[in-house]
Amino acid sequence: MRRREVITLLGGVVAAWPLVARAQKPAMPVIGFLNSASPGPFARFIAAFREGLNEAGYVEGQNVAIEFRWAEGRYDRLPELAADLVHRQAAVIATTGGEPPAIAAKQATQTIPIVFFVGEDPVALGLVASFNRPGTNATGATLMAHGAAEKRWGLLHELVPGAAPIAVLAKPDGLTSQLELKLLQPLWNSLGQQVKILNASSDRDIDAAFADLFAFRAGALFVATEALFTSCRDQIVTLAARYGVPTCYAFREFATAGGLLSYGASLADGYRQVGLYVGQILKGAKPADLPIQQPTKFDLVVNLKTARALGLTVPPTLLVGADEVIE
Repeated sequence: MRRREVITLLGGVVAAWPLVARAQKPAMPVIGFLNSASPGPFARFIAAFREGLNEAGYVEGQNVAIEFRWAEGRYDRLPELAADLVHRQAAVIATTGGEPPAIAAKQATQTIPIVFFVGEDPVALGLVASFNRPGTNATGATLMAHGAAEKRWGLLHELVPGAAPIAVLAKPDGLTSQLELKLLQPLWNSLGQQVKILNASSDRDIDAAFADLFAFRAGALFVATEALFTSCRDQIVTLAARYGVPTCYAFREFATAGGLLSYGASLADGYRQVGLYVGQILKGAKPADLPIQQPTKFDLVVNLKTARALGLTVPPTLLVGADEVIE
């Protein structure tokens, strides 16, 4: 072979090296994200999830991809959506929007790591073996939401002590709703309070529930802690204003949307924790070794503008104890 031909051949091989390197570059890991609701009302929480990922060193579109699956309130679709993420070989599956997505993912795979954000005890749900050592392919964060129900009821009673009857908006098949009702029943009995349960399993049911609330002439409303109600918070806050009923909620987002009073842990913090754990697992951590995270802070938010619109005077003790007052 002539010298010129050898040089040409070598030059072609060298030029091809970048192409080969690019062709062999490993694909970005894919995170499966499963939620029971619709994306619009959860935009702020998705931002918090991405923030947690960023803290762990992952940026969507740069070194990780996210496949979102939203059930749009149709819980019967969750098993199918979870199975699809397994079929697409997601490296990790993040589940939010209550217990059903976490349960669906756990039933779909025993091998792919799962990071959940649930409202109640993941041990009782069968998702993990213990809080400190989950021992399975799943870990995550929990609100243990029903534990704040008594405090929330007390705050509502302090704000409108003479309200009767008090209505409770609950999801009949919602785990947290039922735990809150069970926890509050002795309190109602001891205080001699008249309570009316209004059940809602969809946004259409919420409209009907408020019509019933008006017919019963309820003096106040307690909204149970459910992903459905969080996704419908604008609808609920608008109806509460329309019917002029003082209402207490679980999360800050209700109060900032115009709700009267909220008390509970931060949803955004929970989503950020899920993102952080997903990133740690992508780096090699095992879910079995990552302890379940629980909230350590509960915030009281009072919307004075809404109180004035309802003709209410907020007790000074509530204002002094509030973490945030919306003027």
